[in-house]
Amino acid sequence: MDAYEKVVNARSKDRSISKEIIENLFDDYFYVKGDRAFGDSQAIIGGLGELDKYTLTFIGIQKGHEIEEAIKTNFGMPEPHAYRKAIRLMKAAEKFKRPLVTFIDTPGAYPGVEAEERGQHQLIADCLMTMAGLRVPSLAFIIGEGGSGGALALALANKIYMGEGAVFSILSPEGFSSILYKNKSRAREAADLMRLTAKDLYEDKIIDGIVEEVDNKIKISNLKKTILEDLKYYSKLSSDKILKDRHEKFRRIGV
Repeated sequence: MDAYEKVVNARSKDRSISKEIIENLFDDYFYVKGDRAFGDSQAIIGGLGELDKYTLTFIGIQKGHEIEEAIKTNFGMPEPHAYRKAIRLMKAAEKFKRPLVTFIDTPGAYPGVEAEERGQHQLIADCLMTMAGLRVPSLAFIIGEGGSGGALALALANKIYMGEGAVFSILSPEGFSSILYKNKSRAREAADLMRLTAKDLYEDKIIDGIVEEVDNKIKISNLKKTILEDLKYYSKLSSDKILKDRHEKFRRIGV
């Protein structure tokens, strides 16, 4: 597949979604509801999970396989209270010294007027600031479509991984084409320029590894192995070194 075909495939309803991964990965899990201010978004799910000897906090951007679930989850486009819930979970992870794992699959944050009126831009920024400052290890996995600031809000982690068929970009190829070429008909050409596939981003040292897939589904055994290896490594580091590790990672990306 070329880059644009991979984008189309990453949007497929047949791919793994966060809830499936969470419930197949963890030995036991518990979902946390609500943001304690507005409501409970189904676009972002999160809670606690047991994995071997570790207790983790997990956060996932949820899409649906079928139209009914897609509507409930806002087609994987988180609203302000979704990001507020994510921040609540991040802060709890730090308070109780639990590693954080995020699963990302979104075309971007919800762009509606009401979302901006309720501070969407500020909450994405708050998510980034909170995740950047966590003194516990954090791992981010782009499992499908990783679009724009809506995805980056949950990706400011010590380690970033992508599924083989996932994509990660500042905006959609259609949006890129509309800006660069003044129409979206050249999205395929734009996708090639954007270097948004897992292979491209690994070569460019933006991500730390690629998670194997089987029949368009994340291979859980490979995912588990990756998480446990990283947790073993970070368990030997102090909170100061974990924080320094994350900051140095993004400074390298920015050079």
